[in-house]
Amino acid sequence: MTSPLSTVRGTIAATQLLLISPAALFMTALVVRNLQPQQYEPAHSAQQIVAWYAARPWTLWVMLMAMPFVVLVTSCATLLRSWHDDAELRQATRQTVATIRAHLAVLFVAVAMVAAAGVLAIVALHSLAD
Repeated sequence: MTSPLSTVRGTIAATQLLLISPAALFMTALVVRNLQPQQYEPAHSAQQIVAWYAARPWTLWVMLMAMPFVVLVTSCATLLRSWHDDAELRQATRQTVATIRAHLAVLFVAVAMVAAAGVLAIVALHSLAD
């Protein structure tokens, strides 16, 4: 049986995902429209999304600033409350930090690998677009 606290946290998480979605869509459209010429898909659709946001000044304030700010504030409050109320969460965090410290070099290698893969993917996409 799920506890009422986990149900509340799930509701908060789902609400936060809904609130951050318009900003994530806009940011994704900004990236996608620059991947290839805009006469091709999906760059054309991405440009239409960016243009829709640009044509409505309220979207900057509401969808790109206010809604992400609400997510930031409620996330901080939820995490602080969870931190104070949940001893298991504090213990898991301590164990995670200890594991990261013990394997810091491996973590750096993994981060470098992911960064290199990202750079190679961007270069490959750019080369294919030319």
